[in-house]
Formats: sequence, C-alpha cells, structure tokens
Amino acid sequence: MVSIPLLAGSIFLIAVIAVSTKVVKQYEQAVILRLGKIQKERGPGLFPLVPLMDKMVRVDMRLRELDVPKQTVISSDNVTLEVDAVIYYKVKDATRAIIEVEDYEAATLLLAQTTLRDILGQNELDTILSDRDDLNNRIKEILDAATEPWGMHVAMVTMRDVALPENMLRAIARQAEAEREKRARIILAEGEYQASQMMNDAASMYENKPSALKLREFQTLTEIAKEKNLIVVSTGSDNGAKTSEIPILMGLSKAAADR
Repeated sequence: MVSIPLLAGSIFLIAVIAVSTKVVKQYEQAVILRLGKIQKERGPGLFPLVPLMDKMVRVDMRLRELDVPKQTVISSDNVTLEVDAVIYYKVKDATRAIIEVEDYEAATLLLAQTTLRDILGQNELDTILSDRDDLNNRIKEILDAATEPWGMHVAMVTMRDVALPENMLRAIARQAEAEREKRARIILAEGEYQASQMMNDAASMYENKPSALKLREFQTLTEIAKEKNLIVVSTGSDNGAKTSEIPILMGLSKAAADR
C-alpha cells in the first residue's frame, strides 16, 4: 500500500517539473530573468526553469504589422487632412526589447503617430498626394533609427489612406478639369499651326510649279464630276501651252456622265 506522504510528494514533484518546464515555439525567443537579472535567451524548444527563481518572457520574432490610427495633419499650405498608415516591424534582439523599453509595441505606435504628423506637416498637399513613396521611406528611416536601440527593425511604412475635406475634393476636381481643358486647347492650337504650316508649304510649291497646281485642278474637277452635277468651269490657257485643255474637260464630263 502506497503511503499518503509518498503519494503527495510524487504529485508535488510532478507539478514542480510541469511548471518549471517550458516550450518555446520556433518563431519565439524566451528571455530568462533569474531573481530579476537577465540570464540569456533560450529557444526554440523545451528547457527547464528554476522554480521560484526564474521568470520567462516570450518575444515574438516574426514580422508583425502595426496599425496606426487616423491622424489629423495640417500640411505646410494649411490644408487639414486625415492620414492613417501601417507599419511592418520585427524584433531583432529580444533582450533589448524587454529591458530597454517597457512596451516596445506601444512605444513604436506612439512614435509612429508623432513622426507621421511631423513629416507630413512639413510638406504641401500636392507633395503628400504625389510623393507617397518618398514620404513613406523618410518615415521608415526615422522610425528605424529611433527603435534600433530597442532591438527592433522597421521594415516598411505605408500610408494607407489620405482623407481630404469635401471642399478640397471639389477644388481638386475643378483643377483637374481646368488642366484637361488647357491640354485640349494646346493640342487644338498645335493642330491649327501644323495645318497652316503645311498649307503654306503647299502654296509655295504650287507657286514654284504651276503644273502641279494644274494637276490639282484636274483632280478637283474629277471629284466634282463624280457627283453628276452640271457645273460650268471656265479655264484659261497656260502661257506657252501648245494644246488646249478643252478636250481634257470634255473627257472628264463624259466620264462623269457614263457613271
């Protein structure tokens, strides 16, 4: 028969072993504090702790996202807008993340909010809307440098949404419409200029080559004859011409009548 003290001792020993044995996942690191003093990092895997002396703090070493809530920002040209962002970061040194800052995630979030307002407040609205990549990189570099003593690395910062007031949206729409109207008028003016230039070149060519002008006249008469209308055309004879144009005109009229 098993004695009660032996049974109680066995149960107590099993409970102590169960409590003092810890399992750390592959993506975690465990920071061990023995009587309040840092010992070393452990993990992943199974390892024991000294009961009543050791305390373990788990640190997730994966890349994580941090949602920065909407911040009210006043740009350098006095436009009020609301901007939210997403930060991707990871812990590089679990020990420093535990001992250098009380809550590294909350500290990073507050720092990101302040940095977002400061950087965007130094730029005009057009820059904020058109140069997001540059602004994201600047915010990322500032956050990375500020959190590096905490054993962290900011991998990427992305502004997710820029909300503008309704009156500013209408102003931007009017500006875009005016810009499109401007481009349309410039294109039309360029077309008119090119057409006038080509007509001027054609006039110069006809002036230097009267035979080309006469061929163009015959082509025009041919186009008129296709409509089968009665049109009287009076033509003069060229200087030095040895043949008359009347047979040619009669031929054009006959060709039109046969159609």
